[in-house]
Amino acid sequence: MSQDELDPVIHVPARLRIMVSLATLPEGDDLSFTRLQDLIGLTPGNLITHLRKLEDAGYVRTEKSLTREGRAALDRYTAVLRELLDTVEPVPPRPVGG
Repeated sequence: MSQDELDPVIHVPARLRIMVSLATLPEGDDLSFTRLQDLIGLTPGNLITHLRKLEDAGYVRTEKSLTREGRAALDRYTAVLRELLDTVEPVPPRPVGG
């Protein structure tokens, strides 16, 4: 897997926070708009914009819960991200005084 396989709809930090927050809910549960806004820390306008993008992609329903497609997309995204992080090699420290 490569960075190119990261879902661009989810990759936006605010939308990733929304997806992860909703993924913590049992399937079928939802959050109120206000509660989701408090958790994510976005203005109402920003939250609405990001929720629309996720809804257009079929990843959330208007009740602000993940769809099966959304949960599967987040699982794929997370797997790619973990794989990318596992391939990163640490940068050796610089010698002191050099």
